[in-house]
Amino acid sequence: MVVYTVTAHTGKGLTAGTTSLIYIQLRGTEAESEEQNLNRIQGFWQGSERTFKINCKASLGELVSVKLYSKPFMGLLYNQWFCDKISVNTPEGDKILFPCYCWLDCNERLVLRPAKASLVFQDTNLIAQRHRTRQREEQQKLFRWRVHAQGIPQVIDYDTALALPAEVRFSFTKETEFYSSAGKQLAALKLTGLADCRRSWESISQLEVILCENRNKTIDYVQEHWDEDEFFGYQYLNGLNPMMIQHCSKLPENFPVTDDMVKDSLSGSSLEQEMKKGNIFLSDYKMLDGLVGNEVSGRQQYLTAPLVLLYCNPHGMMMPIAIQLKQKPSKENPIFLPSDSNADWKLAKIFVRNAEFGVHEVDFHLLRTHLLAEVFTMATLRHLPSPHPLYKLLFPHIRYTLQINIMARGLLISKDGAITKYAGVGGESLDNLLKRATASLTYSSLCLPDNISERGLENVPHYYYRDDGMKLWKIINKFVAAFLSHYYQHDAHIQKDTELQRWISEIFTNGFLGRDGSGIPSSFQTLKDLIKFVTMVIFTASGQHAAVNNGQFDFGGWMPNYPTALRKPPPKEKGQTTEDTILETLPDVSTTVNGMAVLRLLSKDSADHYPLGCFPEKLYDEEVPFKLVEDFQKDLRELSDLIEERNKKLELPYTYLNPKNVDNSVAI
Repeated sequence: MVVYTVTAHTGKGLTAGTTSLIYIQLRGTEAESEEQNLNRIQGFWQGSERTFKINCKASLGELVSVKLYSKPFMGLLYNQWFCDKISVNTPEGDKILFPCYCWLDCNERLVLRPAKASLVFQDTNLIAQRHRTRQREEQQKLFRWRVHAQGIPQVIDYDTALALPAEVRFSFTKETEFYSSAGKQLAALKLTGLADCRRSWESISQLEVILCENRNKTIDYVQEHWDEDEFFGYQYLNGLNPMMIQHCSKLPENFPVTDDMVKDSLSGSSLEQEMKKGNIFLSDYKMLDGLVGNEVSGRQQYLTAPLVLLYCNPHGMMMPIAIQLKQKPSKENPIFLPSDSNADWKLAKIFVRNAEFGVHEVDFHLLRTHLLAEVFTMATLRHLPSPHPLYKLLFPHIRYTLQINIMARGLLISKDGAITKYAGVGGESLDNLLKRATASLTYSSLCLPDNISERGLENVPHYYYRDDGMKLWKIINKFVAAFLSHYYQHDAHIQKDTELQRWISEIFTNGFLGRDGSGIPSSFQTLKDLIKFVTMVIFTASGQHAAVNNGQFDFGGWMPNYPTALRKPPPKEKGQTTEDTILETLPDVSTTVNGMAVLRLLSKDSADHYPLGCFPEKLYDEEVPFKLVEDFQKDLRELSDLIEERNKKLELPYTYLNPKNVDNSVAI
């Protein structure tokens, strides 16, 4: 008779414990134990660790798996159990960890594999191979792709988060918080009484009332400086969307700006001279061209596709010097200049900021972080079994993503969703914009070093998104390179890993729709290529999402800076705009406060926020990955200190890429 000592660890989260009966069975290379009930007398309580003895006639051999099974207590009472992990002390003196970190529902079975990572061709035991194959097959049945709309990345085939398989149903807290909905955000903002008011604002200053209890340093700064050219230009570098601006060495043919138009802005210099010096920049919203605005509260809204010319002046400030609101030049599409009347210039910038709302929310936020993170999550769950080292590496970066995206599709961009109801780019225009954005998506645009180089922004001053982002990219890349190099010691290992090859093939096919022009790899041949791609995956789900998500209420809480919809078409001539025209164009009271509620919901920290580098799950029992995680966390702390020290000197601190403020995953 030999004895195996089993310790079951229950999660610390709300409702993690259970009164259901939990059965366990150990499987080894030589034999398997009898199925044993672990809680005949008492249940598993939240945060508990309970130890049991399992007697076997002889050694089971090398332990291959642990099977868990749940049954109702007395055939009637049952509830889910969140198991963190199972550890087993063998008669031979080994201590083996079996990570779990998921829910076990009544009458469900879970098969756990040892924590030690292995590639598919290294898992040579026949029983282990069968487990590995069976897990992939079962995962592919549970996590099915669905075409949400032609021309955009595919999504998971579930309509509600409640229907998700137990293993990704991580948090009741998350669900409760998100389903609090924009309506409850209105209550929190104390704006419920304004939610149905269709009146225009009587003045810009009237907006101060709705911000009275919802201020922070950034919102106050935005309110004070929103209509200043310096802040308008600053937002292209460090606002919600630092991805649009690019170096301009030649004016687009459809943007006929002349030297005479901008001579005052260039202090007597010429466009050609400043282009040669590298001081002229362009933001082109051509992706919006031809899209028809949504209807909000039964009233037509208007979209424009502006071109914005900017000048980095001798003080290092990015200043707008010309704005054309439509793509095709004509007499009825004037080029607005800082030298125009204050009202004309202000309204032109408001139309640009509305275009910014559409492109930012649909392309750079929804598509490039949420939908791509869902693609990476799906491929990981479908093709990488739990022993795979890449599964262990990516596990913290896929937490809650399926759940949050399903809820977002239902509450935000569905037919009755908040974006559809309160945004000029909602409904059909949103779908069309999303398809255009997908068609233009490239691998290099997702890799920060390549993207910065392609846009010619290596030397622009005061570009804190770039400075912090490049440091963060390098830290992630260093960690990923060391981790993957430990498991893939030769390029041949990459080529032999059939699970890895299926993973990237499905990302290419279902996420990037098989577009060779995207530059996304469809297979991996070298470790170098894998390291770069996985760095991009983790950066996208963590740093990039934080950069485009976390400041939405900071920059959009003051509505004129980030209007969700505009009620009048763009002016066809100069000199006709007044302050009243601006108020009639801006969103009405209802659209304003409902838009604020959505932005607050989207950027609000959740109660179960896990900062980048915080890995609560113990997925490894090997020394090398432990040490690599410690080094990664140390590098992140040092970057946090650098950013905080820099921010002390800034009038408006840039905080969004401070690792303390970056989630591990797309989780809100």
